[in-house]
Amino acid sequence: MRTAIITGASAGLGKEYVLAAARKYTEIEEFWLIARRADLLEEIKAMLPACLSVKVLPMDLNDKNAFASLKSLLESEKPDVRLLINNAGYGKLGYVWELDADVQRDMIDLNCGALTAVTSAVIPYMSAGAGILNVCSIASFVPNARMTVYSATKAYVMSFSRSLREELKEKRVNVLAVCPGPMSTDFLSRAHISKGASKTFDTLPYCNPKEVAVKSLNALSKGKAVYTNRFLYKLYRVLGKLVPKAIMMKFSKC
Repeated sequence: MRTAIITGASAGLGKEYVLAAARKYTEIEEFWLIARRADLLEEIKAMLPACLSVKVLPMDLNDKNAFASLKSLLESEKPDVRLLINNAGYGKLGYVWELDADVQRDMIDLNCGALTAVTSAVIPYMSAGAGILNVCSIASFVPNARMTVYSATKAYVMSFSRSLREELKEKRVNVLAVCPGPMSTDFLSRAHISKGASKTFDTLPYCNPKEVAVKSLNALSKGKAVYTNRFLYKLYRVLGKLVPKAIMMKFSKC
């Protein structure tokens, strides 16, 4: 069965990806929606066309048992995966020594480890014309003080996506790294970013999650490697390549 698998699908950008993918990929017959909260996944399932088959998979991808369940499901169902969206992830605002060490390790495990594990498990079920979309961040362009671990994990996602894209060229499966700026989603509350907590987040223009989802899926279809929303962040991406990181970091502190 032609299938789309979306992690972090319960809210925010993940929710917009589910809705946008259902509109764009009319050939997809089944959606696998993965996130921790089953109630929110059920609400999103109800928004999808009745003709679609939808598997609600409440999982914490940092739980090895949950990942084993996903791998077992893949082996038993043997889906024809046309689209994989790795959206699960989070960040925390604060200096490294102020943040709980277990929280920071958990962030690394989810943003990097779980994304890698899910991708490696799904690829054997993908064929020519399929696509992988990894949600990265503008934080991958330049290290961000006060979001040190988060920006480091997104630098990993960027490198992973680019290298994997090269590996999958013969298989004709495209990999896209999506690098949006700030968005008004649950990410902010989980990161403890409220008004006044960060001058950077208070002043930067915000991206629209629905627009990011629609335009990045179009970029994936066109075979692009990286998608960045808004001119300011496209410029930031270029400057991150041309200007020494020591200089850029003076402007990227959160």
